Amino acid sequence: QVQLVESGGGLVQPGGSLRLSCAASGFTFSLARMTWYRQAPGKERELVAGISGTGGFTNYADSVKGRFTISRDNAKKMVWLQMNSLKPEDTAVYYCNTVRAANNYWGQGTQVTVSS
Repeated sequence: QVQLVESGGGLVQPGGSLRLSCAASGFTFSLARMTWYRQAPGKERELVAGISGTGGFTNYADSVKGRFTISRDNAKKMVWLQMNSLKPEDTAVYYCNTVRAANNYWGQGTQVTVSS
């Protein structure tokens, strides 16, 4: 079965950095586009970043472009989201996601709180 497990969330000050990890199992990871989403209280879940199976193409929400970097290591079956210059509005639960065989899979989420 497909399993995605996020980690690395926590409390950071504005301007700080955090690196989120997603460990994947149960599918052919190298063929899968991987994405990070986030959901703040009272807000819709939004796409933060995506990366193609080979890592050759990435895309980012305008709100995080230039601050966040998505990366992957197919040998390790890992995806990361490096978050720099964090702002209070980045506070949300962050989810790792993939779509395989027409099914949408989500991790359990990891809380990121940016506050003084």
